[in-house]
Amino acid sequence: MAILSTKDLKKVYGSGENEVHALAGVNFQVEKGEFVAIVGTSGSGKSTLLHMLGGLDRPTSGGVTVDGKEIFTLKDEELTIFRRRKIGFVFQNYNLVPVLNVYENILLPVQLDGESPDQTYIKDIINTLGLSSKLGNLPNNLSGGQQQRVAIARALASKPAIILADEPTGNLDSKTSQDVLSLLKVTGQKFSQTIVMITHNEAIAQMADRVIRIEDGKIMV
Repeated sequence: MAILSTKDLKKVYGSGENEVHALAGVNFQVEKGEFVAIVGTSGSGKSTLLHMLGGLDRPTSGGVTVDGKEIFTLKDEELTIFRRRKIGFVFQNYNLVPVLNVYENILLPVQLDGESPDQTYIKDIINTLGLSSKLGNLPNNLSGGQQQRVAIARALASKPAIILADEPTGNLDSKTSQDVLSLLKVTGQKFSQTIVMITHNEAIAQMADRVIRIEDGKIMV
């Protein structure tokens, strides 16, 4: 069953002579439980695509369906709530809240939604990612790899339909990158999570179940 799909997704910036077609009719599906890597060079449209998949930006035309819902039929406030509940994000720059400790950062999306966290599930995530001894630390007291593990835990905390990872190893050295990606894959499998990862790194992409290539705003077949 497809948990994520796009239909003729287009994004145009500018107009006239300055018109840029960042996405030029993108169609693809991701099945529930898949780990998919979307690979492309700088300027290929992969980051624009990720923003559309996550509802962070609206397309010029076309649609994105997540967990059976066409997300761009939602108003902005509805989309914000849907995104918080159904989509987990892992960013290159971690995007942790600096004044919150590790545990507070992990719980943040659940608490923003006014929900009580599933403590057994959260504890399992923390143990799986090796963060048990770091829960009281602030982000600036952690290494890059540790911060990214916190970001992965936070993305998993609300039990989203999909996790979107945007160059998740972009700020990490090669060994730490492999460690973090291995953990992302293991946690995805353990918690039956669907993962879509954007990367320019071919070696990292090969860790995914399937690789999709994008070039000049189009999926290469």
